Amino acid sequence: MITPAFPSRALRSVLAVLVLLLTGALLAVPTASAGPRSAPAAVPPATLTEVTGFGANPSNLQMYVYAPANVTAHPAVLVAVHWCGGSGPAMHSGTEYAQLADRHGFLIVYPSVTRSSRCFDVSSPQALRRDGGSDPVGIKSMIDWVSAAYSTDPARVFATGISSGAMMTNVLLGDYPDVFAAGAAFAGVPFGCFATTDGSEWNSACSGGTVNRTPQQWGDLVRGAYPGYTGPRPRMQLWHGTEDDVLRHPNFGEEIEQWTEVRGIGQTPAATDSPQTGWTRTRYGSTGDRAPVEAISLQGVGHNLYAWGMADKVLTFFGLDAGGGPGPGPEPAGACKVTVSSSAWNTGLTASVTFTNTGTAAVNGWRLGFTLATGQTVTNGWGATYTPASGTVTATNASYNGTVAPNASVTLGYQASHSGDSRAPSSFTLNGAQCKVS
Repeated sequence: MITPAFPSRALRSVLAVLVLLLTGALLAVPTASAGPRSAPAAVPPATLTEVTGFGANPSNLQMYVYAPANVTAHPAVLVAVHWCGGSGPAMHSGTEYAQLADRHGFLIVYPSVTRSSRCFDVSSPQALRRDGGSDPVGIKSMIDWVSAAYSTDPARVFATGISSGAMMTNVLLGDYPDVFAAGAAFAGVPFGCFATTDGSEWNSACSGGTVNRTPQQWGDLVRGAYPGYTGPRPRMQLWHGTEDDVLRHPNFGEEIEQWTEVRGIGQTPAATDSPQTGWTRTRYGSTGDRAPVEAISLQGVGHNLYAWGMADKVLTFFGLDAGGGPGPGPEPAGACKVTVSSSAWNTGLTASVTFTNTGTAAVNGWRLGFTLATGQTVTNGWGATYTPASGTVTATNASYNGTVAPNASVTLGYQASHSGDSRAPSSFTLNGAQCKVS
């Protein structure tokens, strides 16, 4: 008996159509990655928690987060950086920042090194350049993670560290001046002091306190980490023991020179006092608790200078001891006022700029930042040195007009060529602080 072939072929055709329909339906279902990514889930409250997969992390750092049970809305973030041989959990248990977070409602990020030395990279060319790689990039990713998880206040991000962590605090503030409002470094060295090019993590000349540069040179190292940046610069609090035999005490003076120069406030203290026996505290740029630079030297104290209670002084400097209220952040507009006028012809222009110090303290050394219109190039200038000649320009004081008293003014000017756009700059910063333009 012969079975007809038609029913068999028809059945196979029907099955083929069903398979195509099912395949199309499956392909049409949207995948989880098709929609917008949701914010990271918050960590358990009042528990030190490791977070993985937090973003770019070229040096394989670990990330630990502490969020108090009473975390404030749009909280501040404190990055607490451990010493050589330490870890994020050790920094958590060995300092009182977590208890202070419980009291004031801010978040803490504890980066943790996994390389064998357990020291942070503050030496390589990658670490000393914004987004260059190594540890700073991983730490920046940690900040971005908590920002997404908790909707943090971008104007209140701070860093503090001990020894290797203090050196990394200097590096973070140099690499990411637009991220950090202030830092506190316990027994560290200036930004760039530990630089090496042979792969070594250790710089004996720097640790021995024999690297001596001018304030201008130290400042240039910081500015070189983020070329072209003219925005606000972080404030810095520095701590060092006079008998430090690991990172010797001369580094303390070099740090002061670096950060006062970066802030454009000179190296003459605005105030000197002794808040505790054996402590000498100098403040630069102003006399209050949130001076641009504050430095505490501890007489007769060695490298292991951090002691319980010092974190309270750090929080006062940061402005975090007032809970969730506004922190110090960048300097507000109004520290300076600018008037600008220009006169143009077909291929060139001249501009006259007058800025007034509207702050309460004298400016000792200044940099006026502004951006030229596309196609403009400075060909001549007076009253300042102009670098670079086009794009984002910084006018640096001349030898005779570097000190500007409160309510005093300085006039400078330049001649420039242009290719059609002869507009004068409309935005200015004085030593990183935004100026009002009238």
